[in-house]
Amino acid sequence: MAVASVTHGAYAGVMSEEPDQLYVETRELRIQGFLLFMVSDLVLFSSFIFAYLYLRNSGQGWPAGGPKLDIALAAVNSIVLFGSGATMHFALENWKHRNFTKFANWIVMTIILGAGFLSGQVLEYIHIGARWSSGIFGASFYTLTGMHGLHVFAGIIYLTVLLLQAAQGKYTFTKYTGLTLGTLYWHFVDVIWVVLFSIFYLL
Repeated sequence: MAVASVTHGAYAGVMSEEPDQLYVETRELRIQGFLLFMVSDLVLFSSFIFAYLYLRNSGQGWPAGGPKLDIALAAVNSIVLFGSGATMHFALENWKHRNFTKFANWIVMTIILGAGFLSGQVLEYIHIGARWSSGIFGASFYTLTGMHGLHVFAGIIYLTVLLLQAAQGKYTFTKYTGLTLGTLYWHFVDVIWVVLFSIFYLL
């Protein structure tokens, strides 16, 4: 891709020195901080998910006949997002194998697929037969999928920044904690969508 060819020149002079003790200690702190962030995010999503399931099973204020969702569109959108998880995995693996060009190509593909997922989500919002103010289901659906969409959007920005930093030599082939954390974040977004897709479209 053009992006890879442009950024490769800027990256060409990056050293690949072995990690020093200070970097190792800093890496451990960054990983711990990231995991705490993920746990807090998981608690946030879990709270809303359990609240939704409780209200749904209680039957209070639930729409008769159930809401009409486009399962086919959601399934295609899910494939797009899960595909982005695979491309992000390939991006990190190519970095580990010291192939910057393929890394850049795969991470750009991840960003494109993430944007495609958000476009599909907007399309569903336009055609869905419920609104945020239309009742418990609407409020639950828009709150949870909206929060997830916000995380995807943040992830796209995050991955874009990582790509630019990598092109500028901020990471080496032995010091790439930021890239690893970015990959974990994107996989987290995938896992959350598995749960949301299950409770809204399959149950």
